[in-house]
Amino acid sequence: MHNAGSIMSKLSLTRDKIYKTVARQLHGVVPCWMCGEHVAPEAATLEHIKPLSEGGNSHAENLAISHDACNNQRHAKRPTAAS
Repeated sequence: MHNAGSIMSKLSLTRDKIYKTVARQLHGVVPCWMCGEHVAPEAATLEHIKPLSEGGNSHAENLAISHDACNNQRHAKRPTAAS
């Protein structure tokens, strides 16, 4: 059984790996999946393109780098079941 700490560290390692791969492919520029602007390493977060709550998964093809602020804004805009 995984604890939250090991899951979070695994996602952090995945984020760093994806960030470095994109940076290498795009000559140091890592565009935000949400707004398209460059994401600095300290502002990068891992985004599920299709959210887990909608049947998405954590495979590389469903993950993208976004600004932490863009990621939070996207989730704030999602309608809740009570809406």
